[in-house]
Amino acid sequence: MIRDVKIWRQWEAQWQRSARFDPEENLKVFWTLLEIARSLGAWPPKDPLEGIENDIELARKVNTYVKPPSGYS
Repeated sequence: MIRDVKIWRQWEAQWQRSARFDPEENLKVFWTLLEIARSLGAWPPKDPLEGIENDIELARKVNTYVKPPSGYS
């Protein structure tokens, strides 16, 4: 739980300024993870729609706006 939103936002802004974005490194990580998934037999899925109901339900819950309690920003 974030207790001090102002400090969190300052830290987050500083982290975003200092974090480097390297598309080539990100692609290397992606391809490595894909190779691992294939070697484990986890990719490609046998049935691409398996579990779609769970994904939809989770998306509904995550994307539903809930008004925060009074006193929170």
